[in-house]
Amino acid sequence: MHDIYTGQHQAPGLPGSHERVSEISAGQQRYLHGRKKHRRIVRASRAAILLAFLFLWEFTANTGIIDSFIFSSPSRIALCFWEMVKDKSIFLHLGSTLYETIVSFLLTTAVSILAAVLLWCSSKLSEILDPYLVVLNSLPKSALAPLLIVWLGATQTTIIVAGMSVAIFGSILSLYTSFIGVDPEKIKLIYTMQGNKWHALTKVVLPSSIPAIISNMKVNIGLCLVGVVIGEFLAARSGLGYLIIYSSQVFIWEGILIKCDIDNSKTSDSIPIWLHLYNSPNFSNPVCNAA
Repeated sequence: MHDIYTGQHQAPGLPGSHERVSEISAGQQRYLHGRKKHRRIVRASRAAILLAFLFLWEFTANTGIIDSFIFSSPSRIALCFWEMVKDKSIFLHLGSTLYETIVSFLLTTAVSILAAVLLWCSSKLSEILDPYLVVLNSLPKSALAPLLIVWLGATQTTIIVAGMSVAIFGSILSLYTSFIGVDPEKIKLIYTMQGNKWHALTKVVLPSSIPAIISNMKVNIGLCLVGVVIGEFLAARSGLGYLIIYSSQVFIWEGILIKCDIDNSKTSDSIPIWLHLYNSPNFSNPVCNAA
């Protein structure tokens, strides 16, 4: 066996070769140990920052440094969330928002891919529609929600369309840019081999754009959730957006913070209006039970 370190031939099984292998293995082990230690430090630091923030928040709220009525506290938020789990109201509203978000996300993905394909197939069409897509993408989507309610009514369909409106125009522009950015030499090769536009699309453009499509989908799921919550602010009787608006109207800050936490992943007993609403026979969809 030829020793690459000394340049000498060495028979298999001799001590020198085993020493070299053991030295390499020891170096690899030190590297892997260093990587594991780095990951442990990162995770511990993240947890420490979160725990320190929660402790500081709880401490300042309990000692009166901040107004607990306005800023609430982690313990009150946890109690409110537990009350909502026990009466199962959180699951009803979470399920409604989740359904609307998934439907709007799937429709946005399908429509944006289809529209980008049509624009890629017709350069003339893309030149005509490009300024309109840019303008529609720059519109404030929250301003469209009242118009959608007037046009479509206060229904779940309106909320789904509101979710789509936030993401779809930017998604079309992003995918179309990815499609036209494919290596033209590969497309030319398809045409040289007697292929047509369909072959170029299915064999080159779409496979080359898979990373862009996946990245676009990651962005769209968040944007669709934002659009759905905006729609629920104005036209819903259930959902996280509805609960945020309801909680703000009756000063249930814990409920607002819980819904905001859910969108990114015990009410105060000093609110007599909440106690009155909770005991009212016409009251529905409570955020959390009074203490």
